[in-house]
Amino acid sequence: MSKIYFQGTFGAYSHLAALSIEPKADIIPCKTFDECFAKALKDTSSKIIIPESNRITGNIGIEYLIFKYRLNIYSEYFQKIEHNLLALPGTKLSEIENVYSHSQALSQCSNFIKTNNFIEHVRADTAGSAEMVSKAKDKKNSAIASTLSAKTYGLEIVKKNIENEKGNLTRFLLMGKNISQPEYKKKKYITSFLFKLKSKPAALYQSLGGFAINGVNLTKLQSYPEKNSFDSYFFLCDLDGHIEDKKVQKSLEELGLHCQDFHVLGVFEADKLREK
Repeated sequence: MSKIYFQGTFGAYSHLAALSIEPKADIIPCKTFDECFAKALKDTSSKIIIPESNRITGNIGIEYLIFKYRLNIYSEYFQKIEHNLLALPGTKLSEIENVYSHSQALSQCSNFIKTNNFIEHVRADTAGSAEMVSKAKDKKNSAIASTLSAKTYGLEIVKKNIENEKGNLTRFLLMGKNISQPEYKKKKYITSFLFKLKSKPAALYQSLGGFAINGVNLTKLQSYPEKNSFDSYFFLCDLDGHIEDKKVQKSLEELGLHCQDFHVLGVFEADKLREK
């Protein structure tokens, strides 16, 4: 049986994503993202599922771990995020005073929280908040989490879909130590890579010229400072296309001339939800 590690506790959105991708896998929780990456690096038969960005609130903040561990990306998965207000069975909305959840979930449900004058409490994750509410046995407390969390911790859904904007998605990456790439066919692919430029004026401008000349579309380009540094940056990049496509190869060769570090993170099929 394959193993998938995720950050958080059972009932988390990462747990939900793992079940959607490989329902028969042994899905194992970890306390931190760092622990997930370290386990996958050590155990080559395992994978990790990591939330990378959210359509509304942006990056989750795990880029430094992608740079540090350089695991291979096998696939991307867009999980629909539907937040629910969970409380002890029989709790009425009027009895609730406190709401616990991850900072992003609280932010994504800010309108509902303000309308009900709840006191916000930031916690490490959504499912952990649901577990805490279940154990505290106090009807004044509630959590914002998934329906899976309600089921896992015996809580009732007081109000469904309380997020500010419907159609919210989180992009998850399935990653692991072993390198694996799909065969190049007539499908939509994403090639993901990281690079660090040589220190010279206009280096970024010059390095991206190859993509423009070859007509290759960059769907993501973000810079991050290296650890303990504000003058050395690496870039995380996604492009439309397969690495075996000649246009992509030429673009990456051109980029390579300007780099002191370049690493392909993965080639994978684009999730169909990208087009929506």
